[in-house]
Amino acid sequence: MNQEFKAKLIETNFNHIKGQRRAKHQLKSALLMSRHVIILGPPGIGKTTLARNLAQLLPAITVKQKIEGKEVTKKITGEERFIRIQGSPDLNVEDLLGDIDPIKALKYGPTSMEAFTPGKIFKADKGILFFDELNRCPEKLQNALLQVLEEGKATLGSYTVDFPVEFIFIGTMNPEESAATEKLSDVLLDRFDIVHMGYPEALEIEQEIIKEKGQQLAEFSDALLMLSISFIRQLREHKDILRKPSVRATLGLYERAQANAYLAKRKKVEPTDIIDALLSVLAHRIELKPSVKYLQTNEQFLKEQFQKFAEEHSELGGDGL
Repeated sequence: MNQEFKAKLIETNFNHIKGQRRAKHQLKSALLMSRHVIILGPPGIGKTTLARNLAQLLPAITVKQKIEGKEVTKKITGEERFIRIQGSPDLNVEDLLGDIDPIKALKYGPTSMEAFTPGKIFKADKGILFFDELNRCPEKLQNALLQVLEEGKATLGSYTVDFPVEFIFIGTMNPEESAATEKLSDVLLDRFDIVHMGYPEALEIEQEIIKEKGQQLAEFSDALLMLSISFIRQLREHKDILRKPSVRATLGLYERAQANAYLAKRKKVEPTDIIDALLSVLAHRIELKPSVKYLQTNEQFLKEQFQKFAEEHSELGGDGL
């Protein structure tokens, strides 16, 4: 790993991400030793942002390229060497690694670089290969990745292709998601260190995130915002909820409440604006345990929970949804 990158890594505080002190420390510790990493955590907590922050620390490199027959030099920034791949059951080995062009193989030979059409992984050379939702890719692709990470080569069809590339591999997984996912093999997992990220540690940190990321359309008092965030954080702790509302849910409630106030020609958000947005923002973002969801819908569950919450906080009014 480049020494300049290591020096910047030691000094960085990952200021684009609020909180997550332990996750930041674990990531820095792993990357200083050039370890491959999987960031494990629920959606909407900044896993992608954290990886993009790393790319900004990479020094620019100079490469030679042929353009219209002329050799030119070009500087490539660290951000340009951040290559994102979205995990999907449809993703195949050729998408990631590349393929052998049969016509060029006949002309130049099957093992020549001229016959090889490189995939996305080559664009991450001396950069970051960010594989979002790694556990959504099929087993065949997992095996190809394992070969690349272990041996620096891959098998495409009947050919073995060397991969003269160097990159930081950062994968992500959502521990709460099970639909359309594949179990990662123990052998592949053994190639990674796991960095755990969770929801914002404190209510105040989540408030900072929402204020920084959210759009401003009407005045939203700190008192009402804290109550909105408190309700969502309470839902995350509820024993009957399997899939919890993410930070995007908090952000959605913040923005939609403002929009409701704006449409009502008011400059300030009132409790009714929050209540009117609640089901639209939250109902599809939670999943109830089987023992509960066959007895009531998400909407009914949210109405019941908000009614209890409103009774404890008179600022919201006691009428509920």
